[in-house]
Amino acid sequence: MQLPSDVEFYEDIRLIVWRPRGLLSREAVNKIITIIGELETTLEEPFNRFSDTVGAHEVDLNFEYIIHVSLYLRAFYGKRPPIKSAILATDATAIHYGKVHALLTQGSPINVRVFHDRKEAAQWLGVPIAVLLADANQHQ
Repeated sequence: MQLPSDVEFYEDIRLIVWRPRGLLSREAVNKIITIIGELETTLEEPFNRFSDTVGAHEVDLNFEYIIHVSLYLRAFYGKRPPIKSAILATDATAIHYGKVHALLTQGSPINVRVFHDRKEAAQWLGVPIAVLLADANQHQ
């Protein structure tokens, strides 16, 4: 599968990294959900997620959409093995929506946490910090 420039998949450490840039919109979120869905249906082993929203300069989402996406992901993922989804956010709106998503996925195999620090996210995901820093300098 050909991935867009803002998505990387590290098969060896079972991690997909998404770095949206510019406007964080429904279109952008729908795109990554589609990519994750395609990977989940073709790969046999589960994988964790890292969403680096630092490069998104504006957030154009709303609570209704976040609720819809969170409930959809719970249903789509079903009873597969547990996975971790780390969201790196510095924008207050992105942080808030990430926390809502985390709340709505509680009790499912999708464990979502919002982070302000890449090192903490890497530790929680159990991946080398270098993977989460790979493209980060472009956004600092």
